[in-house]
Amino acid sequence: MYLEAKETARLYKLLSDKLGSDTTEAMFKYIDNKTERSVEASIKTLATKEDLNAGLTSVRIEISEARTENIKWMFLFWVGQVGAMLAMVFLFLKK
Repeated sequence: MYLEAKETARLYKLLSDKLGSDTTEAMFKYIDNKTERSVEASIKTLATKEDLNAGLTSVRIEISEARTENIKWMFLFWVGQVGAMLAMVFLFLKK
């Protein structure tokens, strides 16, 4: 969590009295760099709206292709079923 400027200044003064201004300055720089790297790493792992839309588009394409494929196979199955039913009807009619 971010400290307010007043608290940061107070902390800096307390630490510089105990550790010296050079050590305190180095410690503050280290903490700032660590925080920046942590935030940058978090940002890299986040998905943007464009990333989500691209993934959604590819899923929609796959679904439409699967739907087309299913309709094709259902049609072929129905034609086969009609053919089988006609064959049975003709066999019964011949007898």
